[in-house]
Amino acid sequence: EKGFRDARIVADSVSKLNDNRKLIGIRVDEGDKFYFRHISWVGNTKYSAEELNRILNINRGDVYNMQTLNARLMMDANGQDVSSLYLDDGYLFFNVNPKEIKIEGDSIDIEIRIYEGKQARINRVTLIGNTKTSDYVVMREIRTKPGDLFRRSDIIRSQRELAQLKYFNPEKMSVNPKPNAADGTVDIEYNLVEKGSSQIELQGGYGGGGFIGTLGLSFNNFSVRNIFNKDAYHPLPMGDGQKLSIRAQASTFYQTYSLSLVEPWLGGKKPIQLSTSFSHTI
Repeated sequence: EKGFRDARIVADSVSKLNDNRKLIGIRVDEGDKFYFRHISWVGNTKYSAEELNRILNINRGDVYNMQTLNARLMMDANGQDVSSLYLDDGYLFFNVNPKEIKIEGDSIDIEIRIYEGKQARINRVTLIGNTKTSDYVVMREIRTKPGDLFRRSDIIRSQRELAQLKYFNPEKMSVNPKPNAADGTVDIEYNLVEKGSSQIELQGGYGGGGFIGTLGLSFNNFSVRNIFNKDAYHPLPMGDGQKLSIRAQASTFYQTYSLSLVEPWLGGKKPIQLSTSFSHTI
């Protein structure tokens, strides 16, 4: 990472100082410090060398660092790398391979060889693991649709929006693209692990000359359409993404009961939210 391309450990030794301590000696040959000189591109037809150099952001005279080079080509944490540029434009079969082609003094020339392949379109999208949540509730949050051009950014956004539902464990969620180079398509498989999304609220206290108690229940993945389906009660009908909240508060002087229902996708085609609530106070 510091430009010492040829650094190596040439010898090591271990000697005993006493019963509890040892001395470890390591001899290092750093070699010379190297710098990037000329970077060329081969195989790029979609984007020009100027566009790729702008994303690579490595200039003549920069300290030679293969870790930085590989990150800018394939795995930059901010998504500003050459692979992201291609993968967000459907080039799922894209491949990049940097090679040292000339070393002169303390300077190194790099040739970056690109295989673009052809753009891939999404064939099938499948869901695995959503045993309670209905398929259509998951699919309306997913940005990868059959027939669309493959884009890695759509997969990342889909994962983020599925996690925001709070129906699935984000740490165990995974997406598996299954490319088919023969026909230029890709199947995408979403592996989901459901988790509990309901909440219970229980509060009690004493004030104003009397006891005050509160009980609340929130079901964050409720199913209104299955209210009259007795087979759907486990213990309540769940899986359609509605939120049902029931709350009761009572004291020596008053009682309050409330019920609210939230439908996040009114009509099922757009995320238009409808909220309905009822309350009764004695």
